[in-house]
Amino acid sequence: MQVFGSSGVRGVAGTELTPPFVGRIAASAGTVLDAEAVGLARDTRTTGRLFADAAASALGSVGCDVHRLGVVPTPGAQAYAEREGVPVVVITASHNPPEYNGVKLVGADGVELSQETLERIEERLLAEDFRLRDYEAVGGHRTADGVGDAYVEALLERLAAEGVRERIAAADPTIALDPGHGAGCLTSPRFFRELGCRVHTVNATPDGHFPGRDPEPVAENLADLRRLVRSTDADLGVAHDGDADRAIFVDEAGSHVEGDAALAALAADELDDGDVAVSAVNVSQRLVDAVDAASATLELTPIGSTYIISRIRELRAEGADVPVAGEGNGGILFPGYRIARDGAYTAARFLALVADQPASEIAAAHGGYVNARANLEYDGAGQREAMLGAAETYAREADAEVTTLDGYRLDYGDAWVLARPSGTEPLVRVYAEGPDRARTEALLEGMCEALESGREAA
Repeated sequence: MQVFGSSGVRGVAGTELTPPFVGRIAASAGTVLDAEAVGLARDTRTTGRLFADAAASALGSVGCDVHRLGVVPTPGAQAYAEREGVPVVVITASHNPPEYNGVKLVGADGVELSQETLERIEERLLAEDFRLRDYEAVGGHRTADGVGDAYVEALLERLAAEGVRERIAAADPTIALDPGHGAGCLTSPRFFRELGCRVHTVNATPDGHFPGRDPEPVAENLADLRRLVRSTDADLGVAHDGDADRAIFVDEAGSHVEGDAALAALAADELDDGDVAVSAVNVSQRLVDAVDAASATLELTPIGSTYIISRIRELRAEGADVPVAGEGNGGILFPGYRIARDGAYTAARFLALVADQPASEIAAAHGGYVNARANLEYDGAGQREAMLGAAETYAREADAEVTTLDGYRLDYGDAWVLARPSGTEPLVRVYAEGPDRARTEALLEGMCEALESGREAA
């Protein structure tokens, strides 16, 4: 696919992503999906209403009635899609910086559209082949009220049915919550309070400028949350990205919990003999260890929720039991609940583990590895290809097992390094993991030096 990346369409607002382009995406989606009605949601970004209005007009022009959901977390929009049986267009750039925005397409089952459907939409988009209607057949518009409240209530009902709500309430936990000024500000504080938690918040005012921190909940952006955990004696800190489909944690001492450790802990709690877990090519050995301990199987995909979701669907169609999937960035799926990432649900499942054991001990049980990451910018396709060519040469000359499922992953037995182009930003991302800091950083630096040499030679 050329337009739809690993998690929809994203770009810098006003240059890479414009209202006319968003309108063409929406018109193409409305034409292919051929739905009587389509939901339309957005996160808190300052350009969200602009792009939502463009999408609404385009959807109406191809005959779709538009349900305006307003600002709501992506998982809340997905819950609406499933509940009402309508596809949803979500205007969001998730974890990307404030200047970005994007489009994510959700089917009437509440799951992101398949790659096959996205390719059909892309064909229409590139051909500008829209099914425009005359004035008698254009779609109408209505506001859908209470979408966030309905999402929270459904979450609470689900967790009660699973026995998770009772476990959490009995533990009477205190949490520190950082929704990062994103869509989770409108739902997560209420959700955790009704779940039985005492809740303290930071960066909890919806604001598309993201004044407190950038939307991506990585360790370097969570200093406020770490301080809040320590000052309130909280049992757990929870951070979301811009559309609240991810959750990253801080332990009771105010230390960052590696997303890979949280994924491994949740997988260990969920997997049984014969189950299948799905993750991406940047998978941590922590998850590999948890899968092996459960006598389960691990399936790998390219990085991005679209690929993981597609593989889950394929495996389930083959009769496999896939109880957990996801990546170490906080984007975790529990397919028995919904084949979708949901930051609030993920946080509740982790909080249920914390009800029995401190978060620091949970993380330590899945420790023993050190991770590092770097982002290298490029300017134009020429630099990008030169950097990837340098990565290929570096991989070919390395004494390592090389995987090219998505970029270049080099496995050395005790450690690994991966270089791959971002699907949403002009970056080549480099990931490394090893048994200690020195080994990990040496691998990271070696790959980065190769990429930089390629960029300089372009």
